[in-house]
Amino acid sequence: MRALITRPAEDAKDIADALRARGFDVAIEPMLDIVPLDVPAPDLTGVQALLFTSVNGVRAFTKLTARRDLPVFAVGDATAAAARVVGFANVESAAGDSAALARLVRARLKPADGALLHGAGSAVAGDLAGALTDDGFEFRRVTLYEAPPQTALSPPLARQLKGREIDLVLFFSPRTARTFVSLIRAAGLAESLDRATAICLSHAVAAALDGIPFRYVRVAVRPDLAALLAAIGPAGGEVSEQPKPEPSAPAAPAAAPPLPPPRRRGGLG
Repeated sequence: MRALITRPAEDAKDIADALRARGFDVAIEPMLDIVPLDVPAPDLTGVQALLFTSVNGVRAFTKLTARRDLPVFAVGDATAAAARVVGFANVESAAGDSAALARLVRARLKPADGALLHGAGSAVAGDLAGALTDDGFEFRRVTLYEAPPQTALSPPLARQLKGREIDLVLFFSPRTARTFVSLIRAAGLAESLDRATAICLSHAVAAALDGIPFRYVRVAVRPDLAALLAAIGPAGGEVSEQPKPEPSAPAAPAAAPPLPPPRRRGGLG
């Protein structure tokens, strides 16, 4: 079977390796480009903690400053791991979304102890700033990178879609999913995915796939790599199934059958 990963190549390595270990052919087609911005090092005066909602935020921040002494609060385990790799010692993961991160910050920090600095991209999901300023925190967001969407599918992927050679598509953010939907519709290839399964990091990601007739849409029970892998195969933990919403059509089956054993085919090249 062939799996398509839609996240940037640098972020796709772990999931690609895990899928290849299971016998999948893997194609990587980033829906977003990651472009670090040429900006000054963030002013950390009066900052009590750093907030990161993406691995790319961590990478961009650490290219601008050598400071590693502040506590880090990360949206998920992958972002937390990236912060530890670059030298942050005091790191906590919310293991969820921006709302979970806000709850973790409220539980650990006090507004009187200083400002919060969020190292982010130009597009952010959720209202982390609103949630924390409502609780009295001084919230500073610095935009460290942009993530412009792709404008067309690559020719190799378009050929594979036309041949219905993609069996599994993995999605990691609502924006990535919306970009994929836009490109698939523009190419007139939506129907080519009627035999494929979408694997989504959250229900918000799954909702962004509206209009693409995937055979099944599966949602990880937690927004992390282990849960995403569990959603793919018949083994490896609890799986939350979500049929693709189609208001004008009969409801899809409540649960997808196990995927058949992978069969080898060539990659994108």
